[in-house]
Amino acid sequence: MKIVLASQSPRRKQLLEEEGIECIIHPSKSQEIFDPSVSIDEALKKVAYQKAKDVADLYPEYVTLAADTIVLFNGQRLGKPKDAKQAYSFLQALSGTSHEVKTGVCFMNGQRVHTFVDTTEVHFRTLSSFEIKQYVNSGRCMDKAGAYGIQECDFVEWIDGSLTNVIGLPMERVRLFMKKYA
Repeated sequence: MKIVLASQSPRRKQLLEEEGIECIIHPSKSQEIFDPSVSIDEALKKVAYQKAKDVADLYPEYVTLAADTIVLFNGQRLGKPKDAKQAYSFLQALSGTSHEVKTGVCFMNGQRVHTFVDTTEVHFRTLSSFEIKQYVNSGRCMDKAGAYGIQECDFVEWIDGSLTNVIGLPMERVRLFMKKYA
């Protein structure tokens, strides 16, 4: 199966490569606009669908894969922080609590479309102000939903669900899809 990844995420690309899945990278220019009139899962599916649709027509012989990951904390969506102050605020709020990481995924080839949302519960240990400042000052938090990358910090006590979902692409479900439709 030939794959086009409609994302500029180096983490998604790496996850696919670790599975031996080669892909063309063509980031979508679609805006991540969440529809407030539907559930968060439906809104995520719509965002992933729009990203895939933006790229799919350019590669009709390929399957386009698009995804969008968010952190959901106390019913609020935490996307990528807009600045260091917001990153600090996100991490301070997540400290010592649980939150959900949700990834909306869309596979598209012509008229064939498959979308789903994967959810993982993540529990942070209590973080000190110093730890948060140090991580924020590293800059690694700025391009990640919820202002953290699970693979590069030790903030997480436990997860319930897919680790790769928290990284940005639920590979267990991606593999299932690819086996079914290969």
